[in-house]
Amino acid sequence: MATNKYANDPKASPNLRRRLADGLLYTHSRLNANTRRTREAAAYIYALVELLHDKGIIGVEELESRREALERQLLEQYKADGQGVALQEDTPDKYTFTNGVAIDCENRVHLCKASCCRLPFALSRQDIREGIVHWDLGQPYLIEQGADGYCTHMERHTCHCAIYAHRPTPCRGYDCRNDQRIWLDFEQRIPNPAIDEPDWPYCLVQEAESAEAAP
Repeated sequence: MATNKYANDPKASPNLRRRLADGLLYTHSRLNANTRRTREAAAYIYALVELLHDKGIIGVEELESRREALERQLLEQYKADGQGVALQEDTPDKYTFTNGVAIDCENRVHLCKASCCRLPFALSRQDIREGIVHWDLGQPYLIEQGADGYCTHMERHTCHCAIYAHRPTPCRGYDCRNDQRIWLDFEQRIPNPAIDEPDWPYCLVQEAESAEAAP
């Protein structure tokens, strides 16, 4: 049975808490500073927009259209750069989630190779607070995956989920039947051969981008 090495050390625990508090203080101080600067920059931008509008230089509809286009562009770049955190929003209690589908995984796993356990997704606040599901410390709060690309909670020798009762909502509701990243034909039991690639499913994105860029 695993034990906490700090449990019986009265000196270690306060020191650990102090170091954690120092780290949190620094993080929150930086957040406050960044928020203040963002607020100041927003105030200048809003003031500039109002002045330009009042002088008849720009129109509200034209500005809104341009803003929406640039926001989408910046969001895509933001995601591509791996910035920020990924988190499920407005998700129901996973323990009362009932929209899942029944897939005969036990009869198909030798074909699909449990590829669904290689798909990245963000956890919910419930998952994070519960502290059972592991997330990627380098890319919060994406499900943690091993060097082989599979979820760290998947038992490699059986393909069973080690935390099945506590699995996240995406795992409970995922339907692979029409996901052509995995199945070329679900009914005929024909898997996508790309699942054999070590960088699946990211290789599919790269192929799509190359096809779009081709003349």
